[in-house]
Parts: sequence; structure tokens; C-alpha cells
Amino acid sequence: MRLSFFKKIGTAVTLATVLSLSGLSAVAQDKGSMRVAFGDVPGGEMVNFMIAVARAAERGVKVDVSYLQSEDLAAQAIVSGQADIGVGTPYALIQKVKAPIRMFYQLAMLRFYPVVNGEKYQAWKDLDGSDVAVHGRGSGTEAIMKLMAKDNGVKYKSVSYVPGSGVRAGALLQGRIDVSIVDYERSRLLEREAPGKFVFLPLPEIKATDEALYANSEWLETEKEAVSILVEELIKTWREINADPSKVVSLRNKYNVLPNIEKVEVDELEESFAQGVSIDLYPANGGSADSVKQDFEFFTASGSMQGDPAKLKVEDFWYLGPVNTAAKKLGMM
Repeated sequence: MRLSFFKKIGTAVTLATVLSLSGLSAVAQDKGSMRVAFGDVPGGEMVNFMIAVARAAERGVKVDVSYLQSEDLAAQAIVSGQADIGVGTPYALIQKVKAPIRMFYQLAMLRFYPVVNGEKYQAWKDLDGSDVAVHGRGSGTEAIMKLMAKDNGVKYKSVSYVPGSGVRAGALLQGRIDVSIVDYERSRLLEREAPGKFVFLPLPEIKATDEALYANSEWLETEKEAVSILVEELIKTWREINADPSKVVSLRNKYNVLPNIEKVEVDELEESFAQGVSIDLYPANGGSADSVKQDFEFFTASGSMQGDPAKLKVEDFWYLGPVNTAAKKLGMM
């Protein structure tokens, strides 16, 4: 895969931007660089991440953010060295092919809503033989749908991968798919745009990671300073928004992040993040050994990972040094 497959959306924070923000010299400011690859389309749910990226830039870390067509492509870019940081939960990739990557920051908890066309389906048992659309291979959305199929004794006809909760919501509204799973923001969109058309299927309580940052193990060691700065700014940004979700609007304006997202997402930004805070979507400490063990329980139960969760080792999947150091510096919450 060549880097030309990346779809640039004008979100790169360059060193020139860093210098204009601070007025310091390049020698004093340059604390390293990183290339982040999202296997998704840019949307309002990424605003908090881009705020943290801008703050890391103020501290001298050059961050370039790109968007790919799928999480599979993003993972390939990390493994091949064409990008430094990916976004997802690549437990299966690490376990199956012994990929030399580790997760190092817990971005969001798994808070999703399985949804069906109410004219065709009403309950989990109705989905036997149905076509299902999820975010990506090995994703939390796939794991949820696999777990619920297992628990309800159904077998899907097919599982297709459609990156982007907004894309899947649009496909549902257009009638191109009938069974999928969307985030909290798009669940509200579906109810608003087509009241009564969709049925949201029940889920048990799930304690697991939806999205994490991951990188090559060797790169994490060589770029310790840059990684530490990014992790600190992520934790500070998450905590600030958790304390006052309305801050996401002023911070987005201050740093001019994702200026081209849809107007409806901009208009609902505060409400969306307020709901996210209310459902504990944003972890305050960036992950821990306990949160990884919860992931082991969920992903093995769904079949996305293999083995006894009690025997899986945290260090085989995660590099917790940066978040442990940052949480100690900033104080645990």
C-alpha cells in the first residue's frame, strides 16, 4: 500500500503552525513528530481529539492527521511504517499475526446502538439470516453484533464493513441497509429524521474500549517525548470536556479544528458531547490494566479474541507507560 491512498482533509498541524502559535524558535520547539491515520471519515466526534492535537502542537509536537477508507488500511499503514499511530482496537490483529503494535491510549468507551428497520425486524431473534453492516473488521461494533448473535442464537447471512457511523446512518435512512449499529449521535439523528421507523435493540451493560490509539512498539520507544506530550494533552482535554461539555465549542473555535464538518454537526456539538459525557464515553485517565482486562472479557466473549481472558497478558497488547506517567503527573481521577 502506498501513502497516496491517504485522503488528506486539511487537518495537518504543521511545525509552521506551532511556531506561529508560540513565537519560539524551531530548535526550542521541535519535540518530535507523528502521523496519525484514522480509518474513518472526519466528523464532529473527532473534535476533542483534534483539540488535543492542536495543544500538542503548541508544545512542539508536529502532528499530521490523515483519513483512510477503512481501519484495515490504517492498520496496514502502521504495520508497514507508512503511518505512526492508528485508531481502533486491533486485539485480533495483534493476537493472530503477532503484529508488533501496542495500544497506548483509551480514547472512548464502547457505547453503540444496534438499530434495525422496524418494518422488517423488531427483536434480535428476527435477525437470523439477515445482512448486517458494522464499522470494520475487528472493531467494537463487529464484536457487539457477534456477541449478540451468539447470545440470541442467530446467524447473520453476511457482515459488511461500512466505516463511519454517519455513513451507516445515512445508508439506513436511504433504505440501502436494514441492520446496523451506530453511535449515540447518529441514534439521535435517526430518531429525528425518521421518527418511528427504526427499532433500537437492547444490549447488556458493556465495559470495553471502543477506540484506542496504537503504534509500533519500537516507534513508541523512540518517540517517548512526543507520545508523552500527546497523551498529556488528550487527558487534559478529555477531563476539561467531562467537567464542562460546552467547552468543546469554544475550544474548537479557538483552535479552528475540523472547520469543514457538516453544519448540523457543528450545531449539535455541545449537545452531542454533553450526552457523551452523561454515558461515560470519555475515559478520564487514558486506560489502565483494569480496563484492558475488561476488554479481554468482552472481546473473548464475542469471539473476536481467543483464549482464557484471565490468562491473557496486558503487556502483550498494551503499552501503558505513557498513560501511567501522565496520570501520575496530572493526578488520577
